[in-house]
Amino acid sequence: MLVPLRDEAPYVEEALTSLSAQTFGDFEAIVVDDGSRDGSGELAEAHARRDARFRVVRTAPAGLVAAVERARAEARAPLLARMDADDVALPERLEVEVRALEAERLDACGGGIRYVAADGEEVTPGSRSYERWVNGLVTPEAAARDVFVECVLPNPALLVRRAAVEAAGGWRDCGWPEDYDLLLRLWARGARFRNVEHVVLHWRQHGARETRTSPVFSREAFLRCRVHHLRETLLRGFDGAVVWGAGRVGKAFARELLRQGGRCARS
Repeated sequence: MLVPLRDEAPYVEEALTSLSAQTFGDFEAIVVDDGSRDGSGELAEAHARRDARFRVVRTAPAGLVAAVERARAEARAPLLARMDADDVALPERLEVEVRALEAERLDACGGGIRYVAADGEEVTPGSRSYERWVNGLVTPEAAARDVFVECVLPNPALLVRRAAVEAAGGWRDCGWPEDYDLLLRLWARGARFRNVEHVVLHWRQHGARETRTSPVFSREAFLRCRVHHLRETLLRGFDGAVVWGAGRVGKAFARELLRQGGRCARS
């Protein structure tokens, strides 16, 4: 279990306790404290003293991708799971994901999510729409079909084979979402993945979450990521592309194709 951590003091204890309560108990959790200044690292260390399956690595602040990659370097298991330090894993999360991964010989899998709000916020209609969509991607065929729509495996519910991550080059900092970037590289290599049918994670929404505050997770960054991988895969070897009958989304794709050096005709 790879858990990057920075300044999540209100939530980290609940997150780590939810991992300790997993029905699948044969795991190690590597918590990388990426320069927290609110006592999060100390809370994680206190939890590790109560549960020997947890190890805490303290580092100077270097960013999310560096923290995840440090956790990957420290981990020893053949399977890697991700979770953020402000979310809550339901008790059977690892059990049902490991069972699906091994029984179906998947390269990766995720699971159903339920958004929960914090700090007096409300879950937005857009988030509920993503929740319904991603929770329905329960076959490899459906996940592969929609891979360029959005990130088809919820990042904090990800379970993936270490060998597949290593073959794809690990998590990268490209100025766009590192989870989506890795997933598209796995797909390009022929990886098979899906979400299990069960809700396995409560995904906490709050104003300080990095997906809300960092430009790396903006709509524009997601679009750059999609178009880059589209050019590297389905459009590779073609001189250009025709975007036919496009609405707002299609026109945005066309503009980004042009920005990235592609030739694009719109109709």
